[in-house]
Amino acid sequence: MRPDHRWMAVVAVAGGFLLGFLDFVWIRFMPSAVAHLGNSSAVWAVAAFWYGYRARAWRVAAGGAAVGLVVAVPSYYLAATLVQDDDLAVIGQPSSLLWMAFGVLAGVVFGVAGAWARTDGWRQVVGAAAPGAVLFAEAALLAGRVGDPSYGTEPAWQAALDVALGVLVVVLAVAPWRRRLQALAAAVPLAVVGVAAFVVAGFG
Repeated sequence: MRPDHRWMAVVAVAGGFLLGFLDFVWIRFMPSAVAHLGNSSAVWAVAAFWYGYRARAWRVAAGGAAVGLVVAVPSYYLAATLVQDDDLAVIGQPSSLLWMAFGVLAGVVFGVAGAWARTDGWRQVVGAAAPGAVLFAEAALLAGRVGDPSYGTEPAWQAALDVALGVLVVVLAVAPWRRRLQALAAAVPLAVVGVAAFVVAGFG
């Protein structure tokens, strides 16, 4: 049975608020070895994927996930204001609006991927591969920082954690094991596309 669309609208807004708020709290108070997950575009994309996975209907998945990621941006800055007295006016700055635009794009792409993961055939494989791919792409960028005096060796641990999470989310998203292995295989070339997208967007 498909979830009620009105309920999914509430989940989109509430989930987006919690994602942004808790994201900042995570960054502020967790050890640096795992704090990067709070400021991770890949983790936000995975959140959009799981929303789509629950929504099932691709239109609801795309719209709701996009709304959630847009709401997460001002929620993040609200947390920064409450926790460390940042200026709330930053919400209206061009950089914040750019993040919201990225949120719409990522919400649509990964929300639909989540809905696809509940179908069958090639869409299921590609959909289930998407969250693993974005984590693998981020891991590749982190691995490129290993040895840089500005980062030291910590990115190696962070990259390994991203890869482990990428495998885990694919395994949880699809069954049986044949489909899981297909999705993991598909995640590798998709990760290459993801690395290119991160570089073009200025995250590389």
